Amino acid sequence: MEAARQYNVHDAKTHFSKILEAVATGQEVIISKAGEPVAKVIPLAGKVHRTDFGSLRGRITVADDFDELPEGWDETFGAAE
Repeated sequence: MEAARQYNVHDAKTHFSKILEAVATGQEVIISKAGEPVAKVIPLAGKVHRTDFGSLRGRITVADDFDELPEGWDETFGAAE
């Protein structure tokens, strides 16, 4: 894994757009003041891009008893038969 690129505050201000482009491609950037790291700029977690029904197939599971209410549940919430 490549080490994070480091900028001092002045360079970070000057090259802010360049830093954002680097972070958008997955790189991490360290901002330093007087040679001491003070902040890390990291990419946000990616968005889920769902294309159609079934796009999560194989990624999630539903328990066989999903539709069954636990014992006493209906009485607790006033839905007794």
